[in-house]
Amino acid sequence: MEYPIPRRPGFDPPAEFAELRESAPVCPVSLRHGQRAHLVTRYADVRAVLRDHERFSSNPATPGYPQLRPVVDRAAAPGSFLVTDPPAHTRYRRLLTGEFTARRMDALRPEVERIARERLDALRAGPRPADLVAGFALPVPSDVICLLLGVPVADQEFFSTRSRAHLDRSLPAARVRAALDELHAYLADLVRSRRERPRDDLVSRLVADESLTVEEAVGMTVLLLVGGHETTANSIALSVLALLRDRAWWDALVAEPDLVDDAVEELLRYLSPVHHGVVRAVAGEVPGWGLGPGDGVVASLFAANRDPAEFPDPDRLDLRRPAKSHLAFGSGVHQCIGQLLARVEMRVALRALVAELPGLRLAVPFEEVGFRFDAPIYGLRSLPVTW
Repeated sequence: MEYPIPRRPGFDPPAEFAELRESAPVCPVSLRHGQRAHLVTRYADVRAVLRDHERFSSNPATPGYPQLRPVVDRAAAPGSFLVTDPPAHTRYRRLLTGEFTARRMDALRPEVERIARERLDALRAGPRPADLVAGFALPVPSDVICLLLGVPVADQEFFSTRSRAHLDRSLPAARVRAALDELHAYLADLVRSRRERPRDDLVSRLVADESLTVEEAVGMTVLLLVGGHETTANSIALSVLALLRDRAWWDALVAEPDLVDDAVEELLRYLSPVHHGVVRAVAGEVPGWGLGPGDGVVASLFAANRDPAEFPDPDRLDLRRPAKSHLAFGSGVHQCIGQLLARVEMRVALRALVAELPGLRLAVPFEEVGFRFDAPIYGLRSLPVTW
C-alpha cells in the first residue's frame, strides 16, 4: 500500500483506515522516496508511539526515519525541536514553555478578540460573496503570531506564501527548499535585529538566552511562525464549513455560544487537520509488532481520532461529545507547544462568527468547495460565504 492514501473531498479519512484498524493495525506501506515504513492506526497504539520517545525517535538522522516530504531530511536542523529527541528537545522546549502558559494565553485573549473583530468588520464591509479563508480564517492567526513574534504584519504575504510552499508536498524539492531558504534568511535578519535591539516580543525574549545560536533561534522561530498560523487557519475554515454543512450544529452555537469551548475539541477530533500523521524511527525493540531499530512508523492521528474503541460512532460530528482525549495536537513530549493558543484562537473566531454573522451560509454548493490535501495539514483553497 502506498502512503499517504489519496483522499476524497470532505472531512472523512480514507476508508482504508477503518479496515486497517480491524485487520492490520500496524501495516507495511511504501513512501514517496521508495522507502518502507509501518502505518499505525489504532488510538491506543498511536498514543503509545507518541508517548514513548525512547523507542520511537523524532530525529531524521535515526535509521529508518520515514521521509514524507519532497525534501529528504538527513538530520535535524538547529532549533527544530519538532524533529529532535531529548535532551536537545528538552532544552529547546524549556526556552518556550513559559511563552505558552494558560496564564499568558488568558492575557492574550483580549488582543485575539480585537484582531478577530477587526478582521470580521473588514470582511463585512467588503463585497459578497466573501472568501472566509482569505478574509478571516487565515489573517486572524497570522495577525496573532505576528504580534507574538514581533513580525511586521505588512510581511504576512511573504511568510504565508513561503510557509505554504514549505508544507506543499506536491511541489518539487527544489521549490520547497527555495521557499524554506527565503524564510530562513528573513528570520535570520529578524533574530539578529532583536538581539541587537530587543523589543517586547517572543523573539527578543528567546534570543536573550546567549547560549542559543542564531541558527537555533531561526529554526525555532520557523516552527512557531509556520505552525502558528497554518494549522489554526485551516482548522477555523474547516470548522466553519463542517458547521455550515450540518446546519443544526451552527444554529446550536448561535443559540448557545457557551457551547463553543467544548465544540472546538470535537471539531479538532473530527477534522484532524494534521492528516498525514506523525513519523518516528524505531530506536528499540517493539514486542508484538515485530519492529526494531532501522524500522519506521507513521502514526496516524486522523485514524486514531476516528477509532470507535475510543470515540463511539466516531464518524458523526457531535459537539456535545466529551472529546478532550483527542490526539489532534499529538501527545507526549512533542505535544504541540501552541495548543493553548490554537484553542483560544479557534474559540474566539467561532464565537465572533456565530455572534456577528448568525445567518452565515455557503455561497456555493458544498461539492464545489476546494479542499487542499497536498500538505501535511489539510485545509480549504477558499470558502465562499454570504449572509
